[in-house]
Amino acid sequence: MTGMTELLKGVLEGVVLQVIQNSQETYGYQITNTLIELGFQDIVEGTVYTVLLRLEKKNLVTVEKRKSTVGPARKFYRLNDAGVAYLADFWRKWAFLVDQLVKIKH
Repeated sequence: MTGMTELLKGVLEGVVLQVIQNSQETYGYQITNTLIELGFQDIVEGTVYTVLLRLEKKNLVTVEKRKSTVGPARKFYRLNDAGVAYLADFWRKWAFLVDQLVKIKH
């Protein structure tokens, strides 16, 4: 859908945290592929890595670097307690926003 990238910028951290939580542990390339499979075709790998860096700086994820058999070491991400709390708050805010949009539409 055209123009989705701009709309997603405000929610991408929550979306990426949810993908990490669903996987329990994952890495950037896999997160990008998951988002594409879910229909977020406008998401590029660089965008996901930028979000992951922000999540890491905000201490919302635990990062473990592991050797890879097919290239450089990969960073694996897991939600920590702060990430779980942030994600719960994200969904509360999102539910509120959806409710308000539905009210405005009707």
